[in-house]
Amino acid sequence: MIPITHFIALDEAEIEETFIQASGPGGQNVNKVATAVQLRFDARRSPNLPEDVRARLMELAGQRLTRDGVIVIQARSFRTQERNRAEALRRLVDLIRQAAKRQPIRRPTQPTKASTRRRLDDKARRSGIKALRSGKPTAD
Repeated sequence: MIPITHFIALDEAEIEETFIQASGPGGQNVNKVATAVQLRFDARRSPNLPEDVRARLMELAGQRLTRDGVIVIQARSFRTQERNRAEALRRLVDLIRQAAKRQPIRRPTQPTKASTRRRLDDKARRSGIKALRSGKPTAD
């Protein structure tokens, strides 16, 4: 089991990894060894995710989410499969942890009387300054 939060853990069987050839650093080795990792996680059918976390996760995934509800993460930054696997798994865990956090409900409030008074006083002061600028010049 892969721990996500105190209440959420993923089974390793839910994660599918495939190795593909990566571009970038590696010299001649890049043409011989498939070091890049493509991690797939079926968020829609995962039994370990609560419904609200699943909905937020699918929204956060953005373009990484397929039509079937599978999240695809590619990691190709490093030269070794192990480091790329760890990076892809870390990104998935971070994404699920972010989805597990509930956003507080924003309750709109009214401005206080003091803040309204300050705003109107500032407007009147600014208006007075601008009114002085538009005075007609006197003919001397």
